[in-house]
Amino acid sequence: MTLEAVLASLHMLAILTLVVFLTSQAALCRSEWMSAAVVRRLARLDLIYGLAALALLLSGLARLVWGVKGLSWYVGQPLFHVKMTLFVIAVLLSLVPTFSFRRWRRTLDAGGELPAGPEVVRVRRFIMWQAHIIPVIAVVAIFWSRGW
Repeated sequence: MTLEAVLASLHMLAILTLVVFLTSQAALCRSEWMSAAVVRRLARLDLIYGLAALALLLSGLARLVWGVKGLSWYVGQPLFHVKMTLFVIAVLLSLVPTFSFRRWRRTLDAGGELPAGPEVVRVRRFIMWQAHIIPVIAVVAIFWSRGW
């Protein structure tokens, strides 16, 4: 039972970390606030966000393998598949900001040029889609844990 509590705690910590750093990206990624420092900060926040997503995935896999309920219970639950599909969608959406932040930093380092306003707005839209999907994942998990 202690292992289950540790695995659940690690999973929750990864979720909260992911939400904090995604929220930070959403707050900073605005064309009116764009500066060299913001470009560098966004790239750093995205790295931490990616590490949190990896920790979330690994802690979830650990719960599948070593958790009390076991793999067969999880994969037999329809809401597990909904939750995982939403997670994959969020990961795919995160690729646009990740590649954009890296490109912005390289461009900044090469010539001091900041990203154009419309591109910042486009990238922020992808961040906001992720920010809206993650609470849906939480709601699915709540219903799932209550036996739906």
